[in-house]
Amino acid sequence: MFFKSSLLALLATQVLGAVAQDAEPEVAAPAELNAKITATFPDAELIGLRLVNGKPTRAVVEVTNNEEGPIQVAFVSGSLSTDKALPADAPLYQSILHNMTASQYNLPVAAGESAQLPYAFAVDMQPQDVRVQLIAVVTDSKGGIFPVNVYNGTASIVEAPTSFLDPQIIFLYLVLSAAFAGTLYFVYKTWIEALFPPAKKAPRTPKKVSKKVEADTTESAATATGVYDESWIPDHHIARPTAGKRSKSGTPKAK
Repeated sequence: MFFKSSLLALLATQVLGAVAQDAEPEVAAPAELNAKITATFPDAELIGLRLVNGKPTRAVVEVTNNEEGPIQVAFVSGSLSTDKALPADAPLYQSILHNMTASQYNLPVAAGESAQLPYAFAVDMQPQDVRVQLIAVVTDSKGGIFPVNVYNGTASIVEAPTSFLDPQIIFLYLVLSAAFAGTLYFVYKTWIEALFPPAKKAPRTPKKVSKKVEADTTESAATATGVYDESWIPDHHIARPTAGKRSKSGTPKAK
């Protein structure tokens, strides 16, 4: 019969604390459970496991139950620890750099069957080489609690690659460009524009109406000489004399 989840979590936390303090990082904790539990990283590269800052790292926990009765995977957790040697008098817990979040499953696995559990975690640390430890807490049908070290290996923490098409990068470029343009405009209006005053514009000369001037000139010349230029006067305004004009009486005067 299985324990309740609350009691199981409390006991498993105590077991994990004991493993973190007493067990060597390189040596897996001894397991008395007749089951095969391992973890793999599908996204791992050929050169090794790389933990990208800000990007979730996916792991798959494979469980094969070789017990005569069912088992239950309570939860999976882990830690990142330094791979450097500690002083002889230093406690082992000082090697732990980061504790991962525990994921609770409470997944029963029948005798002779297998199951897979997805597990993911994210880091945000300085680039360095670390040791990754994943531990699964499993209970059997008799109520026994078994912490199983499912993964123990090294990894490298790296920064995420920068892309120029990243929206955050594009927004940053726009903000920096606007700030730079505003600074240049302020400098120009404050200091540079004062050194180069604008040139004074020449006064505008009034435009003369050519027709009016020609008309005034013609009229003045005509007045002075007594002769008018009749070319611009309409024909119906000009009175022309008629030949052979008769007198009012109609008879020629006698000589």
